[in-house]
Amino acid sequence: MPRLELNPNFTDPDAFYAALTEVHRERSEAESERINARLILLLANHIGDQQVLEEALAIAGQAATQRPKEHAGE
Repeated sequence: MPRLELNPNFTDPDAFYAALTEVHRERSEAESERINARLILLLANHIGDQQVLEEALAIAGQAATQRPKEHAGE
């Protein structure tokens, strides 16, 4: 049974980040939201496994509700 890969698995994370920011450059907020939605659906289709997708949704949902950790000494 496949599990969501949580360890770093990028061949070139800096290149991906650069490409991701470039596709959003000079786009409206609405256009960026559509790009993100399409990207999510394309990657979800590539993954394909419902259990892996549900695990990713659960983790993403938890992260959205967690407060950032405060830095020591602040």
